[in-house]
Amino acid sequence: MRKFLTALFASTTLASTGLMTLTPAIAADNAKPAEVRTPLNELGKDDPYLWMEEIEGTRALDWAKAQNARTLPVLQGDKRYADLEAKALAILNAKDRVPGVSFSGDGSLTNFWQDADHVRGLWRRTTLESYRTAEPTWETILDIDALSKAESANWVFKGASCLPPDETRCLVTLSNGGKDAVTVREFDTTTKAFVPGGFVLPEGKQNYSWLDKDTLLVAREWKPGEMTKSGYAYVLKTLKRGESLDQAREVYRGQETDVSVSPYVLRDPDGQVMGVIAHRGVTFFESEHYLITAKGAAKLPLPAKCSIQTFVNGRLIVLLEQDWPEQGLKTGDLFEYNIDPLTADALASLGDGKPVGARPMLVFRPTARQSVESVTSTRDKLVVGLLDNVKGAALVFDLGNKGWTQRKLDLPANSSIGLGSASDKDDRLFVSVTGYLAPTTYWLADAATGKLEQVKASPARFDASTHVVEQFEAVSTDGTKIPYFVVRPKNVKYDGSAPTLLYAYGGFQVPMTPGYSGVMGKLWLERGGTYVVANIRGGGEFGPAWHEAGLKANRQKVYDDFFAVSEDLVARKITSPRRLGIMGGSNGGLLMGVALTQRPELYNAIVIQVPLFDMIRYSQIGAGASWVGEYGDPAIPSERAVIAKYDPYSNLKAGKKYPEVFIETSTKDDRVHPAHARKAAARLEALGYPVLYYENVDGGHAASANLAETARRQALEYVYLTRKLMD
Repeated sequence: MRKFLTALFASTTLASTGLMTLTPAIAADNAKPAEVRTPLNELGKDDPYLWMEEIEGTRALDWAKAQNARTLPVLQGDKRYADLEAKALAILNAKDRVPGVSFSGDGSLTNFWQDADHVRGLWRRTTLESYRTAEPTWETILDIDALSKAESANWVFKGASCLPPDETRCLVTLSNGGKDAVTVREFDTTTKAFVPGGFVLPEGKQNYSWLDKDTLLVAREWKPGEMTKSGYAYVLKTLKRGESLDQAREVYRGQETDVSVSPYVLRDPDGQVMGVIAHRGVTFFESEHYLITAKGAAKLPLPAKCSIQTFVNGRLIVLLEQDWPEQGLKTGDLFEYNIDPLTADALASLGDGKPVGARPMLVFRPTARQSVESVTSTRDKLVVGLLDNVKGAALVFDLGNKGWTQRKLDLPANSSIGLGSASDKDDRLFVSVTGYLAPTTYWLADAATGKLEQVKASPARFDASTHVVEQFEAVSTDGTKIPYFVVRPKNVKYDGSAPTLLYAYGGFQVPMTPGYSGVMGKLWLERGGTYVVANIRGGGEFGPAWHEAGLKANRQKVYDDFFAVSEDLVARKITSPRRLGIMGGSNGGLLMGVALTQRPELYNAIVIQVPLFDMIRYSQIGAGASWVGEYGDPAIPSERAVIAKYDPYSNLKAGKKYPEVFIETSTKDDRVHPAHARKAAARLEALGYPVLYYENVDGGHAASANLAETARRQALEYVYLTRKLMD
């Protein structure tokens, strides 16, 4: 369930989204008294750039337009820009790209496709037999370009949720310009048209699911202002066909201080509902789960830090993110509950009888250098994507009389393994295999037999023969070993002269795994660049404990890890501060801001993408209140003191040797508010530093709503990096 919230924050890759627990423990007489919270309106009240927080305010937009008018001629005026943009766009729009597909209940495979002729995109389908061929035959389900033109709208397709088992009735999600706030409309894939008089959910940040063909479960803003402080829904209702929103019936209510509430419907492979769960995100990392019954909501016996992964063979599969000694389970374990005794216990708690004592069972326990990266299920099998020292594997689990047994799918080693769409009709699933220099291949796996069929292979987009991939370790300030990958020219001279781009994220338990990027390879590697990815703490490379090590009061460890990798690159003479550039987005954009203010002497180029930057006011801007579980609460003096030490915005000082940075954001980013980027650029300029700034109007947190905008953004980035590191 937390994957939904993480996606809210980490979707430029990039991640996705805590507050105090609602019922504090009773303090002992000698316990430290609770700190008096600072009123939010007191935090940053003297900031001269508060007006930039009005996301589409005239003054703020005029400022952004003026910045674009100054920056774009500099970067687009570079003689190399046009060539880099053309190459990026050619790769992104290439007709021979391999389309990823999903199993549909009607037997087809569906795909969403964008290219030069379909800028906003096509939702389309084909058959497996056709997909296996070199030129599949596609049938258009919905043309987003045509829809936008017909409705004079700025639609960005955000996906479709279809009702099992045949999946011909779908809830199509449309965003105005890429915002997280979406409009939802019922669509019939048989007639390929929106259903007359069908379900329509007006624009909003909302969570929803089909219950049956005539009923939806919806969490949204039902009354004006009825949202959490993070800006998400906390009231869950059922909405019947033909009803207006004010006729919906409430089934669960969280609290305003929660992150969000969302529904989760448990179904067997044939689409039968086996249970309905309300997921209450108390903080980003702590949650409660309630079984919705006719007699009320019954709390399930799950620890605060865990996430429901899937439902298979009548078992609820859960990933544990804290120790659970009462049940003999540890952080990082994958465990299951049999749904029948779990339901019986839930009903008993509502007064129907004596609990039967549902108990969790261990499915898989990773080692210290392993972590569960992803989980899915076919009709009868559980499939787990595993990271082993940041390298991928896929395990199939079978449930027998003696519990769970496992076997490994024989996929290429030393790669990233991505679990794709899984079938409810049988035990097949799609799996992707990729690496920094290896184009992605797509496999059809049979989890029952272990049979593997490579059905597609992406064409190479750059000459990878000139580079090699290596994995090293740096030692952080506390002695922790931090792994990182280096993709370098084979003939690199170890004299510090290699132009090097270092990327990292370091937050929200999001792992940075090897992956093929045709644009990065063409615009950077093929031109002689070295590319590095650091697996710093705060991420999920080694499970929840790796993430926990960088939370709140431990945040500086994340940044120390990043600096350790930077210094190790210099010590190995792979590069030097003159030739070392760094890039990161969202939480990684915060990392870039900390690097700028704490260790500017290490870098000659910094690309700061859709960043967090003003950490004293972050909980008041955009969806920031949902991330207090990651960073701490600025309203609590002791936590604010920790934040203030690394807060990039307040730590910008005059007289430092800051490199000229390139800051990017989007006006339509309603997750990490563009005010962070705006204020960073404005303060740097006020202190007398040169700064390059680009604000794309559309795009949301991805900073681009279509492939043409993506190509432009990437070309701007690589022109900047070329000027700073290669010239």
